[in-house]
Amino acid sequence: MNASMSPSLLQITRVAKSFGGLMAVRNIDLAVANGEIASLIGPNGAGKTTLFNMITGFVRPTAGTIYFEGRDITAFSPQRAARLGIVRTFQITNVFYRLTVEQNLEAAQYLQISGPFWQTLVGHRVARERRMRARAHAHQLLELVGLADLASEEARNLPYGQLRLLEIAIGLAASPRLLLLDEPAAGLNTQESSRLVGLLRRICRERNITLLLVEHDMDVVMSVSDRVIVMNFGEKIAEGTPDEIKGNPKVIDAYLGGDLDDISEARNA
Repeated sequence: MNASMSPSLLQITRVAKSFGGLMAVRNIDLAVANGEIASLIGPNGAGKTTLFNMITGFVRPTAGTIYFEGRDITAFSPQRAARLGIVRTFQITNVFYRLTVEQNLEAAQYLQISGPFWQTLVGHRVARERRMRARAHAHQLLELVGLADLASEEARNLPYGQLRLLEIAIGLAASPRLLLLDEPAAGLNTQESSRLVGLLRRICRERNITLLLVEHDMDVVMSVSDRVIVMNFGEKIAEGTPDEIKGNPKVIDAYLGGDLDDISEARNA
């Protein structure tokens, strides 16, 4: 566990979401500490992505309250949440395929580097300086995720594993304080997943960024997480350290018939 962890950065209180007659999330209480790596797991349809969408402003809760640093952000738009430092990635790679790797990261910094339109239009000195800082920041992030040698490559030419790394770098380019990663290990092989675990630890430790993951790869979850939260049918059914979650009967029952292989791997991790 990160020694720098402190009281809750994110606090969710009795949050619920219904879509017509379907209750997707039921009265969830959840806290994520500053400096923590927390993972949200559960079978497909458990409500994990809906909860992510509420935290980041893409979906408005039906009930409950979401706090970030003690501030009520329940009704914030995604743009307003991002300006506070709440950034997410998506399960499907979300990159501009015809831009270079470096250009993708420069574009992702728009919220931080944009100024008055006329400055950009006339090549104003302030706008030029912003672009230079954006380019320098992009190169730092590419070094971090191991893509520095591919800065000038069009994103469409990257293999899938490197696209996932680029997506994480894009999330980091927006200068998050809380980064939500939606299945970052999806589609990765064992070696790529192992490198991902090391990268996530570095991001948390070296950049003081709090991480909340939705992930189905139990090897990744059990290797990287300080704490694991388990959802099923929209409810939180368990919470604890990876070791506590591995043998929890409710968790094992929740995966029966769906992701039993994942739970078996977690038991042997």
